[in-house]
Amino acid sequence: MPNIYDPVFDEPRESLDGFHAQRARLGHQLGTERLGLSLWEVGAGQAVYPYHFHLAEEEVLVVLDGRPLLRSPHGWRRLERGDVVRLPPGDDGAHQLVNDTDETLRFLAVSTHGQPDIVIYPDEGKIGPAERRPDGSGLKLFFRLDSAVPYDEGIERPEIGDVDPA
Repeated sequence: MPNIYDPVFDEPRESLDGFHAQRARLGHQLGTERLGLSLWEVGAGQAVYPYHFHLAEEEVLVVLDGRPLLRSPHGWRRLERGDVVRLPPGDDGAHQLVNDTDETLRFLAVSTHGQPDIVIYPDEGKIGPAERRPDGSGLKLFFRLDSAVPYDEGIERPEIGDVDPA
């Protein structure tokens, strides 16, 4: 059984300079199917993730320790310990958390799961379709928005061969 005071951090994020964080995917550890729950721990001077928004997923953040900066479409604002923030699907829910303090940031992220999601990264001009399977597996790809093609590009009328009469 997961414990927020003794978490199993099963998704370290340390590949990008300035984006070092630890994530305990509590929902995956519990086997939840329609609810995501993660405990995040973010060191001083680090961002949690790039600025982004989800087209299908709704999120709620609960600040347990620390005083992060939240970037949203309305600008930057300081969050305090105990603050609870709703991030709706769509560009109104765009967000990024940055720990610009000397203390460790810990927060819970609760989200809707159970259906595929598409994540947009406005700063990088990227899009990421992803499955939301209970074990964390599945499709997860990233593309540049400026490489989009028209719907009908490459489509050709099918050639019909022999047809089975049954």
